[in-house]
Amino acid sequence: MSIVSVRGLAVEYEQQGAGPDLLLVHSLLTELTVFERVVPALAAGRRVTRVNLPGFGASAPGAFATVADFADYLAAVMDALGLPRTTDVFGNGFGAFVTLELACRHGARFGRLVVADALAAFPEPARVPFRGMAQAVRAGGMPAVLDTAIGRMFPPAFAEAHADLIGARKKALATVDAEAFARACLALAQLDLSPRLAQIANPTLVLCGALDRTTPPELARGLAELIPGASYREIPGSGHCPMLEQPTMLVEMMQGFLGELPEAA
Repeated sequence: MSIVSVRGLAVEYEQQGAGPDLLLVHSLLTELTVFERVVPALAAGRRVTRVNLPGFGASAPGAFATVADFADYLAAVMDALGLPRTTDVFGNGFGAFVTLELACRHGARFGRLVVADALAAFPEPARVPFRGMAQAVRAGGMPAVLDTAIGRMFPPAFAEAHADLIGARKKALATVDAEAFARACLALAQLDLSPRLAQIANPTLVLCGALDRTTPPELARGLAELIPGASYREIPGSGHCPMLEQPTMLVEMMQGFLGELPEAA
C-alpha cells in the first residue's frame, strides 16, 4: 500500500498492472482490500488503482458532509495520482454513488463509468437505517453497527456459507473511523441524484446483484434509465458485493463493457 497527500490529508492507495487506467472505489461497508479477488484479472492488461475513501484503512478522515464532497475529493485524488482523463472508473455501493456524483460534477475528468449496486435516491423508508447507523456509531463506535452493516451487505445464505469471509469483513470494517462512517451514512440518507443524472455524458454501465436488498434491481434499473445511453445488467447470485460474491462474473461484465484487452487474453 502507498500514501499520497491530498488537501493535507493522507490517502491510501494501491496500483497494480500496466496499461489503460482503471480506478476502483469501494462501498460504505468495505475498503480497498475487497477488490483482491478481481484485481489480478483486471490488472492483466490495465493499471488498476484502488483507493481508500476518507476514514477507511490508512486514509485520513475529513469533514465531508455530502456525497458531492466525496466526489470533489476523489477528483483531487485522481489529479494527485496523475490518472489520465481516459481513466475508466468503477464504484460499488457508496463508491458507486460517489462516482456517479463524480460523473455529474467532473465527467470530463475520466472515461467510462461502471457502477454496481446503486440507485438514484433511496426511498424514505430506506433512509432510516442510514440515520440509525450514524446515531449508533457515534454512540458506540464501529462495534455497535458491525452486525447490522454486514447483514445489509450479504444475502443470509452467502453469509452462512462463508463465515471466514464474513469475519474478515467485520475485522476490516471495525477499523473504519466512526465519525467518517457516520458522515457517509448521513450523506447517503440525504442524497438524490435524480435531477442531475441526465447530465452524465460518460458511457455508463449499471450493474446490480439480483439478490441485493439494499439497492434492489428494480431501483438500479431505474437509475440506468435516467442516465443517457446507459446499459443495465443484473448479476445472478449476487447481493450488494459482487467483488466477493461473484468475482468472475463481475470481471466478465466489466471486461465486456470496457473492452477485453489483448494482454488479458
